[in-house]
Amino acid sequence: MSKTNNYIFLGLKIIAWLIFVGLSIEAGGLIVNFFFSLYKPEFVQNLYQKLDLGEMYNQSKSAFYGVYSFILVISFLKAYLFYLVINLVSNFNLSKPFNTYVSNHITQISYYTFSIGLISYIAQQFAKNLMHRGYVTDNLNQFWEDSQAFILMAAIVYIIAAIFKKGIDIQNENDLTV
Repeated sequence: MSKTNNYIFLGLKIIAWLIFVGLSIEAGGLIVNFFFSLYKPEFVQNLYQKLDLGEMYNQSKSAFYGVYSFILVISFLKAYLFYLVINLVSNFNLSKPFNTYVSNHITQISYYTFSIGLISYIAQQFAKNLMHRGYVTDNLNQFWEDSQAFILMAAIVYIIAAIFKKGIDIQNENDLTV
């Protein structure tokens, strides 16, 4: 393995950690705001990232809790996805990449990526339904606008997981014949 590849891999580890910290801060901020808004409903107008759901809260609390539940679930899944990525890159052996641990982690990453895409798509449709009923949902698109990208990425990661699984099978066969 060349030194350039090691530096690139180290850079990817650092980027994964930075993204994980950012997503964890976002998820933590959203959940703190959620519990704070339960006790002080007037705070709903000033949620995390200048999210104003005060009008929706006043119109229907069930719509507010439904939308906010989608936001919380998606943000937690994104943070957990990068937790899995950090675990993978921290325990990845570049000299012997084909092992069961890596294959299982890549498969898990594809499942969680697909879950994020699917839940984001459902949330997008839920917000469109609310918009047709007169709710203002334009400011919510930032949380689920990339649902198709996550579904496509899940398919690609699943293919990579299948390749790793086949590589492990071939490696085990070679080990048995020698």
